[in-house]
Amino acid sequence: MIAALALVLILTRPSGESGTGRESGKGGELFLQGASSKGPDPFTNSTAKDSSLPSATPTASPSPGPSDGQTGGPNTVRSVRGSAPGLYGGRRDEASCDVEKQIDYLTSDRAKARAFAGVAGINEGRIPAYLRGLTPVQLRADTRVTNHGYQNGRATAFQAVLQAGTAVLVDDRGMPRVRCACGNPLTPPVAIKGTVHERGEAWPGYKASNLVVVVPAPRAMESFVLFDPDTGGWFARPAGDTGSADRPAPRPTDGPYAPPPGEGGTPTGPGPDASPEPPGQETPTAPGPDESPPGGGTEQPGPTEPPPDESPAPEPPVPSGS
Repeated sequence: MIAALALVLILTRPSGESGTGRESGKGGELFLQGASSKGPDPFTNSTAKDSSLPSATPTASPSPGPSDGQTGGPNTVRSVRGSAPGLYGGRRDEASCDVEKQIDYLTSDRAKARAFAGVAGINEGRIPAYLRGLTPVQLRADTRVTNHGYQNGRATAFQAVLQAGTAVLVDDRGMPRVRCACGNPLTPPVAIKGTVHERGEAWPGYKASNLVVVVPAPRAMESFVLFDPDTGGWFARPAGDTGSADRPAPRPTDGPYAPPPGEGGTPTGPGPDASPEPPGQETPTAPGPDESPPGGGTEQPGPTEPPPDESPAPEPPVPSGS
């Protein structure tokens, strides 16, 4: 019932209502952000490592799926759980982001720290612990998010597409929370009302119909199954680790990003298991406590309520149109 109520509130909320500064989705704008681009109004200098450049991870191409009658576009987006094996990638034993540098950048500027904490839903003093609890990975599909720049002492929300290959920090439910090229906090996307106007330069292989949005795993993840584009192999990275505890993992055999039998690890994008999210339809509900999580990675029961000063569980995103 709580989830249903939250969904109703999101679906009926104007797309510009973000509470963090500039209206989210204002004027129907959707900003295309390349993997190494800082984008508008960055919070900090880049903390992304050279290994996170887009050449390391090709853009995924989701398979065609059911349509809502439109011809496809940024408001017709497939959802993929943050626990899906192969949704993220990276290099084994190497972090795609410098977490400690990100902490230094934010904590050295009180105003930025306050604005960042407000978007993340934490107390300002918890920024170091919060960032150290996130996991550095690379996107393997062009992904819709609400990005937050920094302008005039406050966060400014805007709708964005992050290119595959972008270095991000994800939480223990697989949700992107920080973009490392600019230090911006990230939250789930919201629908853009009316005509979508894409801003910025599209990269080779970009298709609006191929975008995905990440929805939270139903339980906290103990580890993530990642693909290494250099070796074509798979490895598991514990949640909150920066690569020091990476270990080999078997190639996934199911899930939307599992490679076809006899083929390498390059993703073909979300397949039949990915859920289309046409405008006006509900986000798929997460499995109950007795259901098994999606293949790959291991999950553990999460708290029903966040402890004091911890970030709240993320709302299910609603990337679809009104």
